[in-house]
Amino acid sequence: MKTADDIRKLAKDEEIAYLRMTFSDLNGALKNVEIPIDLLDVALNNQIKIDGSSITGFLPIQSSDMYLYPDLDTWTIYPWITTGGKTASLICDVHNSDGTPFAGDPRFVLKQLDDSLNEIGCGHANVGAEMEYFLFKADDAGQPTGQLNDQASYFDVYPDDRGEACRRETVNTLKTMGFSIEADHHEVAPGQCEIDFKYADAVKTADRIQLLKLTTKAIAVKYGLRATFMPKPQAGVNGSGMHLNTSLFDGSQNLFDDPKGNHGLSELATHYLAGILTHAQAFTAITNPTINSYKRLVPGFEAPTYVAWAIANRTALVRVPDGRGPQTRFELRSGDPAANPYLAIAAILAAGLDGIKKKLTPPKNVEDSIYDMSAEQRTAAQIVQLPSSLPKALAKLQADKALTEAMGSVIPKYLQVKQDELTRFQLSVTDWEKQAYFNV
Repeated sequence: MKTADDIRKLAKDEEIAYLRMTFSDLNGALKNVEIPIDLLDVALNNQIKIDGSSITGFLPIQSSDMYLYPDLDTWTIYPWITTGGKTASLICDVHNSDGTPFAGDPRFVLKQLDDSLNEIGCGHANVGAEMEYFLFKADDAGQPTGQLNDQASYFDVYPDDRGEACRRETVNTLKTMGFSIEADHHEVAPGQCEIDFKYADAVKTADRIQLLKLTTKAIAVKYGLRATFMPKPQAGVNGSGMHLNTSLFDGSQNLFDDPKGNHGLSELATHYLAGILTHAQAFTAITNPTINSYKRLVPGFEAPTYVAWAIANRTALVRVPDGRGPQTRFELRSGDPAANPYLAIAAILAAGLDGIKKKLTPPKNVEDSIYDMSAEQRTAAQIVQLPSSLPKALAKLQADKALTEAMGSVIPKYLQVKQDELTRFQLSVTDWEKQAYFNV
């Protein structure tokens, strides 16, 4: 663990000119306060103040002062900032004016859930993320156009994959920032990419998701492109997912692994899995948080729409990928990169934790294509459908007492923010409506 003196030395040795104190709002938007390095000691003493009433999901205007407490182990230099002085960042926890942690800080919510696992003897969560995104061409003003960067497909290479150089520089930049990249490639849809990085503890992975999104967007600009993590930016093709792989570890021991268990899974793993399946309809409101998310969760575009688990079957919500021992894990395939990673991972852990506490048992795994099954076959296999819209997902979340209680006061605020979003959409008039109804 880094100390304040370590940070002072790093700042001096690297000739850092500016420090960005970063945090995330309720929707997962990365925010920051930039300070000159002269104020480093102020930052290290937790005295950088923000107006919480201006941050989505934080405080009302009458009690708005909040403070940023930097996590010193998150020290990162932004390699793409090359003018005006070198810039570093520290990811921060948000605290109230009295010094207590802010219960509505998404990072704090995830920390609490991870601590809850440890309290019942389940160690801590390790999480890996597979991040998908699209590259669009920018116009002369630097604004995104409707033109995709290429017309390539899954695993294609240059010249079809014209985003290869951009993606390579993104990966190289991430590596200088401490990421351990496991794979990068062109995805199924034209203009679509994927970058996967090695698993880490839950909070660190959520931090890295935020940094990956920021870095990807920054590097794309250098190539005359715009990167988007919008779940479904283009009709008629696959959308972008954020597959999350979770496992529980006690030290170096993977608690999900049992060579003698069914499919190599421990009893603890099956309880955790059952919790995921039980609460999937509710946490979909968090892992798939936008109106646009539900244009991805439709049959025919590789995103799961039914609640079931499998070993190899990619039409299921949860899969157990190849690899046992330390690699034993569950892959949740429904989430998308618009989600707040802290809240998404927290919701998944809360669901698994409830399954462990209640010793829930999952139904049998489903290895046939769920899309090809009849309604009667799905019912017999205890398969239910994911919510097909954000309002339906929010209703499921609000009704799930175990999940809402585990995640605390952040849920009522989240529900309100999302209801406000739905109201704004209801009041808008889209281009599709104009085309469809103008001549009615």
